[in-house]
Amino acid sequence: MGGTGSRALRIALAGLGTVGAGVIRVLDTNRELIARRAGRPIEVVAVTARDRTKDRGVDLGRFAWIDDTTRLAEAEVDVVVELVGGSDGPALALARATLAAGKGFVTANKAMLAHHGLELAEAAEAAGVPLKFEAAVAGGIPVIKGLREGAAANELARVTGILNGTCNFILSKMEAEKRDFADVLAEAQALGFAEADPSFDIDGVDAAHKLAILASLSFGTKPAFDRVGIGGIRHILAADIAEAAALGYRVRLVGVAEAGAHGLFQRVHAHLVPQDHPLAHVTGATNAVVAEGNFVGRLLFQGPGAGEGPTASAVVADLIDIARGEAGPPFAMPAAALADAGEADGSDRRGRAYLRFAVADRVGVLAEIAAAMRDAGVSIESLIQRGATADGSVLVAIVTHEGPERCVAQALERLRGSQSLTGEPLWMHILG
Repeated sequence: MGGTGSRALRIALAGLGTVGAGVIRVLDTNRELIARRAGRPIEVVAVTARDRTKDRGVDLGRFAWIDDTTRLAEAEVDVVVELVGGSDGPALALARATLAAGKGFVTANKAMLAHHGLELAEAAEAAGVPLKFEAAVAGGIPVIKGLREGAAANELARVTGILNGTCNFILSKMEAEKRDFADVLAEAQALGFAEADPSFDIDGVDAAHKLAILASLSFGTKPAFDRVGIGGIRHILAADIAEAAALGYRVRLVGVAEAGAHGLFQRVHAHLVPQDHPLAHVTGATNAVVAEGNFVGRLLFQGPGAGEGPTASAVVADLIDIARGEAGPPFAMPAAALADAGEADGSDRRGRAYLRFAVADRVGVLAEIAAAMRDAGVSIESLIQRGATADGSVLVAIVTHEGPERCVAQALERLRGSQSLTGEPLWMHILG
């Protein structure tokens, strides 16, 4: 497969949804330009999808149709592109079969890579074939290539990102229009920005898949999705966003990964982001990643994190690399060199926190909360009490001074079951 030449790079394509049809459109529209950049033509020759009869707006009659997804690996092709999705099932079976057959594999499947990336990287390296996944993280933004190649000379200390467009669309709309979560989620679903079942997005799982991949590329560690701390945005109120704005912050779902002497730290949670931080200005369905290298300094990758055009263009960029004979190890270094970093203890981290309580409107409640903070060693920077909500509760917001996260956790544990609290407290980290 190595090297370039006039012979076309032959592609089999699994999945003809928005992105799959988009890949065909990109290859059709930019055919001549792509051939010049790749050094040879790139041609789809075989396809598969669930529904053979559906009109996808592209001519499928010129391609061989293969009903069994896994059999695509047996087609007379050089590369299989997987756009089916799902961490296991047909996508994983196809990936294993393709690499075992000695063919290149391109995927946009972050869930599969987060769970099985190490196994697939080992299989690709053993077979001497490329495994590429630019489209799996942050849509059309070339962040995988940027970290794997552009920043390869640097030791990266930290990678931080807004990795889910659905959450960012919801939070920035809540902020701009002072509306509550459920209302904006319903609108996002109507506009197609959110799935009918949005759990993977709004509970942080999708962003965690992407963070696990970025952490591996950044730090030379084995992908470790099972060690990502995961939180979402479904409990954030318009009042929290207004409070954050008054304090000089914006609320964003942020993934943070750091490698240090005590292991790998990975977390996706809602954060208060200072308004002078680049991530504070990322609005709508946009994604952004900030990487900090010891020689290059701070790098910002920003752009559309999903959608037909951006994601399809990332897939085709991988195909162009393969057509040129450019492969390299999937996770920036050989799989055998990837470290098992161990899991850093998040409770040891120091930082500031935003805590919001819904409490009964009665005497002594603030004293009870303050006592729990004091007894756990949490120093309060500010405490704000707002008027009653629709159910008669009062909202109390606290910003802490910098201190160990374990102290905040202990304070919240002391308040668990208190008759003064009318709902679960909300804890958001303040991005340092």
